[in-house]
Amino acid sequence: MPARSQSYWQVSRAPRYSLIFALPLLLGYELLAFALDHDAMEGVRNGADVLLKSLFLLLGGRYGLILFGALLLGTGATLVWRDRRAHGPWERRIFLGMAAESLVYATLFGVVVSSLTNLLLRGTLSTLSGGGPVERLELPTQLMVSLGAGIYEELLFRVIIVAALAKGARVLFHWRPAPAGLFATVVGAAIFSAFHYVGPFADPLELRSFVFRAVAGLLLSALYLLRGFGITAWSHALYDVILSVAR
Repeated sequence: MPARSQSYWQVSRAPRYSLIFALPLLLGYELLAFALDHDAMEGVRNGADVLLKSLFLLLGGRYGLILFGALLLGTGATLVWRDRRAHGPWERRIFLGMAAESLVYATLFGVVVSSLTNLLLRGTLSTLSGGGPVERLELPTQLMVSLGAGIYEELLFRVIIVAALAKGARVLFHWRPAPAGLFATVVGAAIFSAFHYVGPFADPLELRSFVFRAVAGLLLSALYLLRGFGITAWSHALYDVILSVAR
């Protein structure tokens, strides 16, 4: 179906837009990480990035990193090529709309998550939690980690883990897609929240911050299902960037 016959809300979720839109986020993170540390794995990195790349390092050392990059970029390029071949060229207005949409979501995200957390815990919670190890890093490093959160945390937790949990629930428990998806989303949100409390830059474990991040995981999963990977990745990254600049 030609792109012009589809609405913006349909087209912007397609791989030819969603993945190309996310590409600058990936390149920005990797270039900034290399500029700060001049190494592919040493120094400060986003935790999801380290986890994904460590698996390939164990399998093939430095060649494993080359394989990881080839798989990541090759899979994305294949999906974009197939989608563009079937539906035609890009339109610049779609990318502009996606950028504006991501900025709106990033701006509102903290307020919405805080409000939902307050309803669950019947208390107050600041959007800006202070005192974590990452917050004591220099601003360029915080910005690099923020970009990595957008691209690698969404890849790990939304694209891989939630999809794997849903598939496992359908195969092992013979659940229908809807309950399997709900199960995967809830469990994936809990895993996403718990992930922030492990590793050298872990935050101190507190109930309020755990619930806050679990709610954030639920909303990011919903956003991924409704608006696709590119907008979700940029919304997540921009939210973290706003927090870093505001501190």
